[in-house]
Amino acid sequence: MNGPSNADVIVLGAGMIGVSTALHLQKRGRSVVLLDRRGPGEETSFGNTGIIQREGVVPYPFPRQIGLMVQYALNMRPEANLHWSALPTIAPWLYRYWAASTPSRLAATAEAARPLIERCVVEHEALMADAGITSMMRHTGYLRFYRAPAALNAEIVQDEAWRKTYGITYEVIDGRKLSELEPHLRGGDAGGVWMPQPVSVSDPGGVTKGYARLLTDRGGRLLTGDARTLTSTRGGWQVRTSEGPVTAPAVVVALGPWSGDLLEPLGYRIPLGVKRGYHMHFKAQGNATLNRPVIDVQYGYALTPMVKGIRLTTGAEFALRDAPPSPVQLNRVEPLAREIFPLGERVDAQAWLGRRPCLPDMLPIVSQAPKHEGLWLNFGHHHLGFTMGPVTGRLLAEMMTGEAPFTDPRPYRADRF
Repeated sequence: MNGPSNADVIVLGAGMIGVSTALHLQKRGRSVVLLDRRGPGEETSFGNTGIIQREGVVPYPFPRQIGLMVQYALNMRPEANLHWSALPTIAPWLYRYWAASTPSRLAATAEAARPLIERCVVEHEALMADAGITSMMRHTGYLRFYRAPAALNAEIVQDEAWRKTYGITYEVIDGRKLSELEPHLRGGDAGGVWMPQPVSVSDPGGVTKGYARLLTDRGGRLLTGDARTLTSTRGGWQVRTSEGPVTAPAVVVALGPWSGDLLEPLGYRIPLGVKRGYHMHFKAQGNATLNRPVIDVQYGYALTPMVKGIRLTTGAEFALRDAPPSPVQLNRVEPLAREIFPLGERVDAQAWLGRRPCLPDMLPIVSQAPKHEGLWLNFGHHHLGFTMGPVTGRLLAEMMTGEAPFTDPRPYRADRF
């Protein structure tokens, strides 16, 4: 089964989800071909805040307050941008997302996500140790920055409820403590909240590439090709690659926002939406430093120290997946970011655009496909693909190899829709 054109498993998509799944299958003795049209970690996994969100049990819900919904619809707030031209296409998904964001359904989603989130850091630590890149992980937590005491006080009430329910730890800090942690932040007199459980990385795309190197160092193959060439064959699956056709009895779809392109022709109609986002790197002025990610809660953007500079990451854009870039949010929040940190000149020639694959109930699909033997799915991680790649990769590999899964996989089954 290990000839030049065959493998035990083909994994489609070399982002964090696909690379992690491939590594966990390889660890369990499977020969793996990892396929992507680009290099590993060059799409959605490249452009995030770099936070492994150990605190992220409760997902980002659709707003329920009428006033807030109106402001978002009219693009009055910088953390969101709606393309009205996309609304006829995305409205059904938005409605299902809204319906899944009631307090009771949100609580059910959080309870289902909890086993994945609780293991997200330790699973990354294990892969980083194997890949020899533990120096890329920073155990500094992140800061939530508040411009007004009233907003901070309201959030503390929510934080305390989540601490009691989900064990999410936090520490309220005053303006003096905030300036000790981040001496070059400005305007933090209201204080903030330090989240100690999450960790961050200095180069998310570099971490993904490091995991891919581990895969190939251990004998896995990383090939270039178009996942849409996948066809079923007698006893398995075949895909065309730069080195010719590859066949395997099992295939994993880990294509993030492009997963539906492959699955729809096979008869699957999965309500997969997309939240687009942008980032830009900046130099810091003078000797200014940032020690950890900082989220400006009022305006919904993040600043993260990266290898390339200070990365400014925007909130969500609701648009067609393949619409031309429209980085208006970046232009809105850059002046706001300059108010709190001395950003210098832009480093990148143009804004980076990424696409977060989102299912309406804010949980991923980690499952066998119900209509096809040997077809497995791992996508739709909402804002947490980089966070949950290793842990959902492990879960799917356990399911595929007959090992007892570390948690009940039923909340993530494909046929729940």
